[in-house]
Parts: sequence; structure tokens; C-alpha cells
Amino acid sequence: MERKDRRRKERREGGEREKKEEEVPKTFREGMASRDENMKRTNRVLRISQLDALELNKALEQLVWSQFTQCFHGFKPGLLARFEPEVKAFLWLFLWRFTIYSKNATVGQSVLNIQYKNDFSPNLRYQPLSKNQKLWYAVCTIGGKWLEERCYDLFRNRHVASFRKAKQCMNLVVGLLKLGRLINFLIFLQRGKFATLTERLLGIRSVFCRPQNVREVGFEYMNRELLWHSFAEFLIFLLPLVSIQKLKAKLSSWCIPLTRAPSSDSTLATSGRQCSLCGEWPTMPHTIGCEHVFCYYCVKSSFLYDASFACPKCGTEVHSLQPLKSGIEMTEVNAL
Repeated sequence: MERKDRRRKERREGGEREKKEEEVPKTFREGMASRDENMKRTNRVLRISQLDALELNKALEQLVWSQFTQCFHGFKPGLLARFEPEVKAFLWLFLWRFTIYSKNATVGQSVLNIQYKNDFSPNLRYQPLSKNQKLWYAVCTIGGKWLEERCYDLFRNRHVASFRKAKQCMNLVVGLLKLGRLINFLIFLQRGKFATLTERLLGIRSVFCRPQNVREVGFEYMNRELLWHSFAEFLIFLLPLVSIQKLKAKLSSWCIPLTRAPSSDSTLATSGRQCSLCGEWPTMPHTIGCEHVFCYYCVKSSFLYDASFACPKCGTEVHSLQPLKSGIEMTEVNAL
């Protein structure tokens, strides 16, 4: 009997343990799921991420339009100018079909792990946009741009009184819309929701597609870029102040020390075979007070560029620019 009682107790204890082990993972899973939902529900999208998504959308539209216009590069100029608002509306409608309508997110939002959520839904979980919200989004964004551009082209060259009144009403409506966008943007900067007036009117809010992890930012690359740009700006500022010819003359005088001798006709005859700047036969040879010979245009342009110009071989500064004597030139020619 005692053995049977012990076995019964052991079975009861084992069953209770199994139940506890089954309950623990269930509660753990439920806790993790609720935590993920809370993170998805409470973690708001950063303001800078929403603005970046808008800028990426604008850049994509400009890229698509530039690629489309290149297809008509060889046609008659101004072919698309007449129907430009309609063509743009068709292209933006094509993008809307494969972004907002199918994925509940624009291209810029998809890159930044963001999508639209139906903010009018009472359910706390994620609710995609309704069909009416998607259609009204296309009407407000694509249709609004088309209507503004087409009305501007329509009223631009009209001077009838009725058209003037319609143009004034149109300008008033556009001004009120811009004022509303400004007010909405100020509210967005304060609360961080609804970056555009269309999002606020339709009740669509940006949320993360997946719970956002802690961002780890590394500044090593940024530090290298800042250091390199600072060094490049310093060189750009410093290099124009350095005289390359003078520096070259100083280095050559240090590396190959020369014994200066008084200038004479014989030394000029031996060193007058080539210009000390260009290395060619001197054209209209001139001297600057040392034993070396220069082309007139070489030494004159160098002196005009740098008032403290010196001979690149011996470092002698320009005292006077004098032409070489004809007798020395003839002796040099005969020597060759």
C-alpha cells in the first residue's frame, strides 16, 4: 500500500511539473508577442526618418522623369511640353499602383523600414490602409499636382475678366493650401505625427514595419572624412601661397651646392647652350645677373608671375634683365 501511495504521489507530482513546463513557454510566448505589439504600437517613427522618406520620394520622381525625358531626346524639341502635366500624372499613378496601393508604403518608406497605418482604426494592432484611403491619397497627391499645373497653363495667357476671377480664386485656394501645409508642418515638428497635410486629413500614420532595434552609430568613418576634408581645405589655402620655382631653386641649391663665380663672357658662352627654365635653345637669350641664360619669354613670364623670382640653378634673384651680347652668341654657335 505504501508503495502504491508513493507511486501515485510521484505521478501527481510529475503531472504537475509537466503542466507548469507547458504553461511557462505559453506565457513566455504571449509576453513576447504582447511586447512586440506594444513596441510596434508605441515606438513612433522619428521625425527625421519621415522627412527623409519624403525627400527620397522627391528624388525618385525626379529620377524617373529625367529617365523618361531622355527617351524623347532625339525627337522634336518641346514635344512633351504640351502634355507634360498629363504625362507626369500618368507616371506618378504608375508608381502609386506598385507602392501605396500594393505595399502600403512609398519607395522612400520601404528603404527606411516604414509603412502607412490606418490611424482611424480602433484596433491597437496594425491595420493597413483601406481602399478608400489609398484612392483618396492618389487624388490628393497626383490629382492635386496635375490640377495645379494645368490650371496654371490654362490661366497664364488669358486676359478675359471671367478668367481673371477664376485665376484669383485659384490663387486663393493654393495660398490656403500652402498655409495649411505650413501649420501642419509646425504641428508635426511638435508631435511627430502626420508629416504632410494629406496624411492628417486621411488619417494615415507612419509606423515601423518591424520593431526598431537600438541604433549603434560608428563615427570612425565620419572622423576620417572630416580629417581628410580639413587637410584638403588647408592644402587648397596653402598651395597658392607657395612659389614652386623658388622652392625648387632652394632645394637644388641645397642638394647641389654651386660655387658662384663672377659672370664673364666665357662663362656665359659655356652656359648659354640651353635655357635654364625650359631646357631648349634660348630664344632671344637674356641674363638676370648670373652666369645662366634664359629665353626672354620664359624669364619675363616668370618674373611677372613672381616678383621675387630667382634663378632655379643658382638662386640668384633678378637684378636686371639684359640681352645676351651678339658676340657671345656667335662664339656659342661656332662652338657647337
